[in-house]
Amino acid sequence: MKTVSAHGANIPVLGLGTWTLKGDDCVEMVRAALDAGYRHIDTAIMYDNEEAVGEGIRAGGVARDDIFLTSKVWYTDIGAGALERAAEASLKRLGVDHLDLLLIHWPNPQIPLADSIAALNRVKKQGLTRHIGVSNFTTRLLDEAWALTDEPLVCNQVEYHPMLDQSKVHAACRARGMAMTSYCPLGRGGDVFEAAPVAAAAEAHGKSPAQIVLRWHVQQDGVVAIPRTSKPGRLPQNSDIFDFELSDAEMAAISGLRSANHRICDYDFSPDWDSVAA
Repeated sequence: MKTVSAHGANIPVLGLGTWTLKGDDCVEMVRAALDAGYRHIDTAIMYDNEEAVGEGIRAGGVARDDIFLTSKVWYTDIGAGALERAAEASLKRLGVDHLDLLLIHWPNPQIPLADSIAALNRVKKQGLTRHIGVSNFTTRLLDEAWALTDEPLVCNQVEYHPMLDQSKVHAACRARGMAMTSYCPLGRGGDVFEAAPVAAAAEAHGKSPAQIVLRWHVQQDGVVAIPRTSKPGRLPQNSDIFDFELSDAEMAAISGLRSANHRICDYDFSPDWDSVAA
């Protein structure tokens, strides 16, 4: 599978997001994803499914070194000492000796960013993770984080789909040599799938609207997508996006939907998001 290279990390452009997946269903989805050719699995401490993800990885029978495994530390636990303890506990739940990527899940203005970034550096130097990065960071926070880190930040994981303008964050990531990983890459489905540019491309290429949107993601420079599904049958379809290419006009038309600027994940602890690009 195609990968995005960022500061030594080779991140498969398509991964399995596991948010909301639990228990045996999560085990089976991870196993089925690996069977379908996925080599990138994304979880988080807050998802409360790391044990199931680890079990699914073991059931999949794929060598650990062939899997890119990401987890994330919740924003309440990113202080000095707390982040390191959280990372160690994450490895125990997953049943692995290292992560490929550990992210700060959300920024926390109540905890000095210098403390969080220093702790993130320490877990990498201790070998608990091969690479480090952030999630839900704005351009301002990315600038601050880079000024504080000794180790490269390889990724910023953010909500991104055709109806959300993330052009500023994407540009900031590429300027730093970072990947941008899209969570909720399909939006809420219906509105995105029924949009005229997506429907037209689906008809033109004989693909589903979901395949068109995922292709739109991975065809952008440095973008990775981690769609979540609870239906094993969708996994082969989601990954069947590498045998065609969207035209420049199709890419531009789908990107034009961003004027809706519809954000799904916005909470009382969210940072002040970047303004929409002019």
